Amino acid sequence: MSERRVTFKSEDLTLEGLLATPANSTRGAVVCHPHPQSGGSMYNNVVEAVLDALWALGYATLRFNFRGVGESEGEFAGGVGEVLDAKAAVRFLAGQQGIGEGGMILAGYSFGATVGLRAGLELPEVGALIAVAPPIGVADLSFIVGTDKRVILIAGDRDQYCPAAELRALHQKLAGPSALKIIGGADHFFGGYEAKLASAIRSVLGA
Repeated sequence: MSERRVTFKSEDLTLEGLLATPANSTRGAVVCHPHPQSGGSMYNNVVEAVLDALWALGYATLRFNFRGVGESEGEFAGGVGEVLDAKAAVRFLAGQQGIGEGGMILAGYSFGATVGLRAGLELPEVGALIAVAPPIGVADLSFIVGTDKRVILIAGDRDQYCPAAELRALHQKLAGPSALKIIGGADHFFGGYEAKLASAIRSVLGA
């Protein structure tokens, strides 16, 4: 899929991203990258696996760098500013001609999953949330329990930051439509399991 470089505003900061707009697509998805202070950026194997799944289903996509990463202005903001960045990314993608009419997804990996969940719950244009390896072992994700939005939770069964048992327990508490995928053999970084991750996402979204 061909992507083109774009910039957009989050507060007074200019952020960089890569936009893909397949012909005749009316559905959009934003993908958030892992922790900036651990080297996370939009150039990430898991981010790209998520994108592969979305492109296979005809979604327009925007991946972007949080503030302070790559060519994006600003500096790390402890997750608070990054939620604003994710919201700005969704609004930018939804503002592209024809995109958003068929629904919007906010997806994220690790730190980006937590950011995406927080941002997506507050955006009426987002109907579904994809959280890949949300770090439930170190972060409280109970704030999503009461949402009526569609929540898709995905992790490997060897993930030290997202224990499968804890993710299953969270999934059982969700009030709205949801799905859970546990990928056997994969750890937090999904090395060698990118194709299985993309397949899991396609199977849930394509259903």
